[in-house]
Amino acid sequence: MATSDMGAPYHVGIIMDGNGRWAKRRLLPRLAGHRAGMKRMLSLIEHAFDTGIKELTLFALSTENLSRPKEELDGLFDLFRLYFTQHITPLCEKGIRLRVIGDRTLIPADIARLIAEAEEKTKGGERALLTFAIGYGGQQDIVAACNKAVSEGKPQTLESFAEKLSTGGMSAMDLLIRTGGEMRLSNFLLFEAAYAELWFSEKMFPAFSDEDFDEAIRDYRTRDRRFGKLRK
Repeated sequence: MATSDMGAPYHVGIIMDGNGRWAKRRLLPRLAGHRAGMKRMLSLIEHAFDTGIKELTLFALSTENLSRPKEELDGLFDLFRLYFTQHITPLCEKGIRLRVIGDRTLIPADIARLIAEAEEKTKGGERALLTFAIGYGGQQDIVAACNKAVSEGKPQTLESFAEKLSTGGMSAMDLLIRTGGEMRLSNFLLFEAAYAELWFSEKMFPAFSDEDFDEAIRDYRTRDRRFGKLRK
């Protein structure tokens, strides 16, 4: 799992938090916040890749989120259907490969099918990698990888174990951004973000601008990434 140690981050993750609270503050239904979040996401994806990011991973739906009210989940699933039917061709045209991690048995079968079709359609993209975490939990993913390792019956290295995760082949995360004012990982890429630089924003995700993203990148460039080594 390669990682960058200077300059711009190679791999950025974003926990897109605060859609519901953004809507509540405006006396709107939570789904309006999710719609606004998707609109912001579409623009931010384009901006992030334009800045030279090579891997972008977005936390869209956690395993814990699946306990939310049915009305909210149905609205989220409709947004996923919209994205995976209307926004895949532009990814192909821009050379971006799509990947989705998470337990697809936890989401509607038609969305799982759309995801598989989108991954197949974009598999030739070489410019950058866009990953969505949907029905994903970092702890659950680690347990699943452990079970694979046990079935092999032999010792594992960090590299061989990493390949057993749903993120196998993904670069280590350089920068993890969380919006919405919370300061925790919330079960997101626990193994992959072991040495990620963390950056938290008070802004709800629909209000998180391209300029805010750029500020996070500038801050990343000031960090001294030693990976446990002594300061030079």
